[in-house]
Amino acid sequence: MQTDKEIDTRGLNCPLPILKAKKALTDMQSGQMLKVVSTDAGSVRDFQAFSKQTGNELMEQTTEGADFIHVLRRR
Repeated sequence: MQTDKEIDTRGLNCPLPILKAKKALTDMQSGQMLKVVSTDAGSVRDFQAFSKQTGNELMEQTTEGADFIHVLRRR
């Protein structure tokens, strides 16, 4: 999936991956895609809740080894 921006939050635990994603999204245009790479297993649930609360669409969630990949579309 083509993304416009990627942030690496490996090694950070809740709520830091969400906070960094929120900050990154504020600098992006509506419709742009943000990829977040995390090692926090709780981030899967956290990004689902974040998407519902903020209206930013959660496009994809995948796991690659120890990494949890989240792709969000800016509202």
